[in-house]
Amino acid sequence: MSRPTQPDHPATGGGRLQIPVWDWSVRLFHWALVLLIAAAWATAEAGVDYMHWHMRCGYAVLTLLLFRLLWGLVGSGSARFCGFLRGPRAVLAYARAWFSHEPQHYLGHNPLGGWMVIVLLLLVGVQAGTGLFANDDIFNEGPLARLVSGDTSDFMTTIHKVNFNLLLAAVGLHVTAVLLYLLRGENLLRAMFNGRKPAGDYLDRPGPPAPAWRAVLCLALAGAAVWALVTLPG
Repeated sequence: MSRPTQPDHPATGGGRLQIPVWDWSVRLFHWALVLLIAAAWATAEAGVDYMHWHMRCGYAVLTLLLFRLLWGLVGSGSARFCGFLRGPRAVLAYARAWFSHEPQHYLGHNPLGGWMVIVLLLLVGVQAGTGLFANDDIFNEGPLARLVSGDTSDFMTTIHKVNFNLLLAAVGLHVTAVLLYLLRGENLLRAMFNGRKPAGDYLDRPGPPAPAWRAVLCLALAGAAVWALVTLPG
């Protein structure tokens, strides 16, 4: 048995002690990314007249992605990659425990969920990255398509289209997992809204939240990097 996790800043919700886990920047990143991917999909399906909005959504997605990578290095304890990426033994142990009568509970990302985060970030990165070089065979092309040959741009376009299906599949798996946890009494969706989980016997203890100025700085750096990238001279 692990030692019960005690909250650093407890709060009450529904008569039950609540423990802070996801700071505002992680939650804002999560829901902004959901909305932007949906908007990118909708504008792509709407036709060439909306392609400029599709591209803007892509720039915003890339900015969020770079922010999350920075935040995974210098952000709050629960957001840092070193805090939730675990080795194969921990992943297998967690998977076996899931089907037992004594499942493991983590305050932050569990071993399987941590690697799902990486998979999703990789797929989002491929989607946004290939979009910079893609074209629609009509009027529009990514801001960096002029830097590569037509064949390379066409290849990037193909990857952009295929990868989106992979991204949708990964998102579907992620949503399914959230629903399965809900059926087992663990409301991960609520935690991503209010940033807290009920007090309990957790195997991890994420570090304290990072200051707000650090999140703002990481977002500014990410935005500046994307602006510099998409305005490269031809």
